[in-house]
Amino acid sequence: MIIGVISDTHDRLPAIDAGIALFQRRNVEAVIHPGDIISPFAAKRLLTWTGPLHITYGNNDGEHHGLKSVLPQIVKGPLFVELGGRRILVHHFIDWCLPADIASADIVITGHTHQVVNRFDGDRLILNPGEACGWVTGRCTLAILDTDGPSAEILDLEIV
Repeated sequence: MIIGVISDTHDRLPAIDAGIALFQRRNVEAVIHPGDIISPFAAKRLLTWTGPLHITYGNNDGEHHGLKSVLPQIVKGPLFVELGGRRILVHHFIDWCLPADIASADIVITGHTHQVVNRFDGDRLILNPGEACGWVTGRCTLAILDTDGPSAEILDLEIV
């Protein structure tokens, strides 16, 4: 299964739009966003994605009520999803994940640090797609996750 992973969008609407367009071009089947959307108006842009969307709050998502009104599926992590035969743990920050939760997952997806992480810990994939917004690193990134490997490809977004 091919999954799009985008994090730390921080209200950068062109990055959200570019990310969704890339996911559509790559025939992504589901999207995971581990938090820091920020505002309900930015959350509405995620609704242009019509497939399954799995999403958690981040530490900067202060307007929980407004975000929940736009994205009723948003939850405070940890979130576990079963996709492509893999148990995936989604949380905004890896340091917030309990060791037992990590141990029970095939794939761990986080954000928060704005730094790309795409590595294996044993046979468990640890993935942080970096920041879609580009505010901190100057690089707008997301990931395409293939659960068959599993493996992930980090891609740079071109913001127009």
